[in-house]
Amino acid sequence: MEQRILFIGGSPCSGKSTVAERMAKEYAAYYFKVDDFLEEWIGMAAEKGYPACKRSAGMTPDEMWMRDPLIQCKEEFLIYDEISEFLFARLRETDHDFIVTEGAAYTPGVMKKYRPKNYISIVPTPEFQVSHYRKREWVPYVLEGCSDKERAFDNWMKRDILFAAQVKGECGESGIPCIVNDGIKTEDELFFTVRDLFALT
Repeated sequence: MEQRILFIGGSPCSGKSTVAERMAKEYAAYYFKVDDFLEEWIGMAAEKGYPACKRSAGMTPDEMWMRDPLIQCKEEFLIYDEISEFLFARLRETDHDFIVTEGAAYTPGVMKKYRPKNYISIVPTPEFQVSHYRKREWVPYVLEGCSDKERAFDNWMKRDILFAAQVKGECGESGIPCIVNDGIKTEDELFFTVRDLFALT
């Protein structure tokens, strides 16, 4: 039987994982979280000499986070493109008929290459993104080793705001559904919107 896979892409801190986890639970699907494998796949791509992943794997915290946010954003898209072969290979190997998967790695550009069915994106407004990132307990660990953590955090936020804007724009150009989460919608409302886009009953 052919796998049925629901793809939720978009920008970090937009509500993707909350929706995906609930959808998997309510519809008895397997939840595949891309972030759980990112470090492994970046390492694999770096070993194969893929340039963006190779650069990323060798960077110090300051080299990573003190760069121009626009450069960081462009490199993020390149990294997701370079790891996509490992991501989709793992999905094919996953022994489940029905999968709900989410991750920023499902960019419109990546998805154009693999042409899967059932793909939407969720992006946050800048205000919603920054306010929620500041509540994440793991943020200080990501920035550990940076000489100026506040500047590094600001660069990170600017990078992800640029990332969200590009995803939204590419979705619009390709006719891909893209939900903008401004934090006003309740979790139920966001879930029902995604459920309806996937035509689940």
